[in-house]
Amino acid sequence: VQLHAAAVEADLAGVPLILCTADRPPELRDVAAPQTVDQTHLFGRSVRFFTDPGVADPTQSSTWRSLAARTWAEATAEWPGPVQLNLPFREPLVGRVGELPPGRGDGPWHQRLAAGRLAPVLDPALCAARGVVIAGRGTDDPEAVATLAEDLGWPLLADPSSGCSGDTSIAGFDPLLRTGFAERARPDVVIRAGGMPASKVLAQWLDGCEHQDLVIAAPGWWPDPSHTAAVLLDAVPTVPDDHEPVEEWVEAWKVAAQAVGAAIDEELAGVPLSEPAVARYLTRTLPAGAVLVTSSSMPVRDVEWFGITRQDLRVVANRGANGIDGVVSTAVGAALAGAPTALLIGDVAFLHDSNGLLGLADRDVDLTIVVLDNDGGGIFSFLSQRTELSTPRFERYFGTPHGLDLVALATAYGVEAHRVDAIGQLDWRPGVRVLVVPTDRDDNVALHGRLTDAAIEAVGA
Repeated sequence: VQLHAAAVEADLAGVPLILCTADRPPELRDVAAPQTVDQTHLFGRSVRFFTDPGVADPTQSSTWRSLAARTWAEATAEWPGPVQLNLPFREPLVGRVGELPPGRGDGPWHQRLAAGRLAPVLDPALCAARGVVIAGRGTDDPEAVATLAEDLGWPLLADPSSGCSGDTSIAGFDPLLRTGFAERARPDVVIRAGGMPASKVLAQWLDGCEHQDLVIAAPGWWPDPSHTAAVLLDAVPTVPDDHEPVEEWVEAWKVAAQAVGAAIDEELAGVPLSEPAVARYLTRTLPAGAVLVTSSSMPVRDVEWFGITRQDLRVVANRGANGIDGVVSTAVGAALAGAPTALLIGDVAFLHDSNGLLGLADRDVDLTIVVLDNDGGGIFSFLSQRTELSTPRFERYFGTPHGLDLVALATAYGVEAHRVDAIGQLDWRPGVRVLVVPTDRDDNVALHGRLTDAAIEAVGA
């Protein structure tokens, strides 16, 4: 508490100041324990950054240097000021100095560079390395990021909602990285723009690669959940004029991705109304200039993993907190902008925002809502709970079947609605309608497994 005046002065004067506040452990807070004050955000808006990493845990030591480096970077940013690092301790309050986790050896763990200092980052040696560019939500300049990947001659692995698409885009990178190609294509450098895509396989692959990690993010945003970024850039860097891309590197990615894509098409031909097939069909057939809104949970993943990459199709999604609230209303808002619009949504998310249909029939918009109806929360069938719990228990707490007639529900709002029994019925046309595609959760899990097997057979284990 006594440090508050110093925090205020440092804030208003722009003086870098790191306030390390010792605290009681979480279990002693809010239980009337003696000498325990609420120190969470103790200095309010006076600090540039606040964090409470919890009681020190040796199993998390790999994040300690990242924490210290970020604290320093936040305090010494373009507009410097105070930061609060709240550090709880448990008794006994004595200890011995131990070994620090290994550092980089050639500088700070994180380095944040302003736009005017970008030129030294992409030096010729870095550009000549085997690298990949990854684009996720919050990519500020998607066209520049796509151009960067092309200039470097590196594959671009992009979340469709990032807006990044170019000549080096790799469609279906998630199934590709489930194959032996992932081991053969480990990068030396990774440049990430914005947040990470939805693919957990991509994140695990990066965790297993020894690489230099550069992140492009707007000032004040720190999208580095892996704590590995060596450099954070405020703007998209450029490539030296004399750089000559190694075409064999990106070409190997393209050939492998094409083989996986062909294998996926062949497997999905037998199940044309499956959830992956619907995502692939919509991204392939929506008209040029259309907008595809994807709901969180499985739809956004199926579009990322199995969709067709197109520069004339805009994909949008609510990926801030990855929630399923308000998705129908989001699609209505997108359609009001005038472009042909489609929404790919699960049944539970559809029910969460069914009131978004209110008055929709009278709006002058072109919106096709495709509902994947597997009678519950399909993503949970991919988790360990599905096999570890009894079916009744799983269904009650995770599957959450609703048993509702979604066609009747949409019709009650005055919206044209149909149950789909052929993939061609998903073809986009003007007007407003709801198309319900019946699927099965367990069958969907099995199909994803077969698609992975097909990808492995196409390019090798």
